Amino acid sequence: MIQASGVIICLGYIFGLLFTAVPWGGVWILVLGIVGAVIFRRRTILRQFAQKPENVGSKNKAVPNTWQTIPRPRIWLAAGLVGLLATLYFQWRVPQPGAKDISQFVPPGNSSNQEQLVIIRGEVASNPRLTRSQRGQFWLEATQLDEVKNDKGSASVPQGVTGKLYVTVPILQATGLYPSQQVAVTGILYKPKAASNPGGFDFQKFLKQEGTFAGLIGRQINVLEQERKWGWWQIRERIVRSQVRWLGVPEGPLVSAMVLGSKAVDLPYDIRDLFVQAGLAHALAASGFQTSLILSVILQLTRRAKKGTQFTLGFLALIIFLSLTGFQPAVLRAVIMGFAALVGLLLKRKVKQLGSLLLAATLLLVFNPLWIWDLGFQLSFLATLGLVVTVPALVNRLAWLPPAIASLIAVPLAATIWTLPVQLFVFGVVPSYSLLLNVLSTPLVSIISIGGIISAITALIWTQAGSFLATVLHYPTDWLIKLVEFFSKLPGNSVAVGSISTWQLLTIYLLILMVWLVPWWQRRWWFANVIAIGLVFIPLWHSTNTLFRITVLESGTEPIVVVQDRGTVTVINSGDEGTGRFTILPFLQQQGVNQINWAIATDFQGNESNAWFELMRRLPIKNFYEYSPKSENSITIQAIQQELQKNQGVYQPLAVGQAVKAGSIVAQLINDQLPILQLQILDQNWLLVGNVKSKEVQQLVKNGSLPRPQVLWCAPESLKDLVIALQPQVAIASSANFDTKALYELNQSKTKLFFTGRDGAIQWTPNGQFEAFIEATENKSSVL
Repeated sequence: MIQASGVIICLGYIFGLLFTAVPWGGVWILVLGIVGAVIFRRRTILRQFAQKPENVGSKNKAVPNTWQTIPRPRIWLAAGLVGLLATLYFQWRVPQPGAKDISQFVPPGNSSNQEQLVIIRGEVASNPRLTRSQRGQFWLEATQLDEVKNDKGSASVPQGVTGKLYVTVPILQATGLYPSQQVAVTGILYKPKAASNPGGFDFQKFLKQEGTFAGLIGRQINVLEQERKWGWWQIRERIVRSQVRWLGVPEGPLVSAMVLGSKAVDLPYDIRDLFVQAGLAHALAASGFQTSLILSVILQLTRRAKKGTQFTLGFLALIIFLSLTGFQPAVLRAVIMGFAALVGLLLKRKVKQLGSLLLAATLLLVFNPLWIWDLGFQLSFLATLGLVVTVPALVNRLAWLPPAIASLIAVPLAATIWTLPVQLFVFGVVPSYSLLLNVLSTPLVSIISIGGIISAITALIWTQAGSFLATVLHYPTDWLIKLVEFFSKLPGNSVAVGSISTWQLLTIYLLILMVWLVPWWQRRWWFANVIAIGLVFIPLWHSTNTLFRITVLESGTEPIVVVQDRGTVTVINSGDEGTGRFTILPFLQQQGVNQINWAIATDFQGNESNAWFELMRRLPIKNFYEYSPKSENSITIQAIQQELQKNQGVYQPLAVGQAVKAGSIVAQLINDQLPILQLQILDQNWLLVGNVKSKEVQQLVKNGSLPRPQVLWCAPESLKDLVIALQPQVAIASSANFDTKALYELNQSKTKLFFTGRDGAIQWTPNGQFEAFIEATENKSSVL
């Protein structure tokens, strides 16, 4: 479908976008184009030589055919120029807030105006969804900043604004909202934060990809316009309600998600997480499977009709499906490839799938070049590439099996080969049973998808009939959920290997490409597999057995410390459930940690922590020490003990003065009245001090019960008194907000200050200095 010259131009554009991650990437891609033009300049010379009359019929007559598929030098040069322009186009398309963007009106983030209320008028741009914190979330196209209520009760003059807002409100306030509705939301404006911890979620980057630079914590919504404007959301809502009516939750939303995609359906997070962790996330993404299914049904029903009729009906079906799913990148890719197949049918020409995939990727990236860094786009493209180029080879090698079984194994295996390196680069986790689960679940996924599409079409005509047909899918959907739950509960259901580096990622994909394109490597595919596995596990093994590092995570008001000690891991404190899920677990997965050897809970906040349960469900804990003023027979302690017994872990209460040796560190709780934990780490003395008052600090220092540490962690309220009294070399406080005058006084001392709320996680190694995560990330970004 695309000639060799077109392939080179398309690849030049795609690689130009990829080279935006490299300093002077546009120049490098142009240099590569010039090198290609020089290398392949011989093509023209040899062709001209072979076409001379005296050389006709000689042994050189095969030269034009040999070089016919290699583009001319000017094509390589053009590809380099296209790549250079792609890098400039990418920078031009990167969203930037305008002068009137709502983010320009976010008050400075200090304590005096943090609670400043605003009223934003605008148009609802999406259906409300439920967040993990059980709040309603939707996008709002802001049009007017009506009022600003400050501490004095005065209000600013209303003014027009632009931009899109990420809005969260109490769930009851979001109930009944729909797109195109005019509303006024009262709440607190804020700017999103970048990732504060290694492996953490970068909320700022996520919103920027959506063209959004501010969020609004809403408290109240006033509806300004009740008129319902027609939109595709109404059809989508009709389908979802029809399928949920008699199927119930979670079966109903799951069927709808497998038809329309999880981004178009408010799927419960427990089901979403279950499928993602098991390696079956692609089943929730409407893309190639649904597209091919729709085309197959249309073409089968119209097999006796004219080609033009088949083309028209197939075209309309794909457009409707695309509109219902919400123009997701993966669906757009599948629909463009479907259009290519329809064009081939109309012209009675065979369509090259690889060419149509490359064309689809190029068109999508011209439409939105930022999708080159969208994980969903990357995985969809790579999985489809694997199906196109690797499935035939795998089916040939599995020829000793029945064709249906060979195909059943080859399809998920090919997709896994091409997508696993990116998953390791981003998440650092391998779903151990993903391949087997995909093979076993494919029949159920096919039945549910086919039945869901039939139910959806019927629901558009007669809602109750659609609900009746959806009930037929109850057992297949229930079996699928139970199958995924079974695999997710198996020992070692996911293995953390740590996030691989860029050079590892590129080397692995180079090996995959060589196995695809080079006959020598095709015959030695097993050797390429050995090299790829070694590239992942040898650096992990070396790092695990040599690394000694202490990380103080940014987690709010409780000190959370992770000690990596040459293969053993100690976690001190865990915070609330959200901290465990979104801070500690992602960090441990990025580091390739599969078990916690020692866990120490000191109850710094005086309340029961739920994060240990979240950690225990994902990682076994071998030794658990807890200090708590509560009774040892409390429900929380009993639950922790039961969870530990499942993985043969040991629970031990932590007493005041008891020394706990965890690898190379010794932890000791100093005081039973105030939360103070002393850590002896190599030749350094660390002190973790809870929220104590100034008089209490002075009394402890006088009594000599507070040893002088090299490193101090404390609440910001106690920072000044503790630094003056103890004079540590390094002091770490949690909050980013600190009194300017007191901060100036402290800066005059010899103590180096860090604030996790401002600097992010703080890391230390014996041979290095203390390093702030946010500063290190910004330095790396400035280089790139």
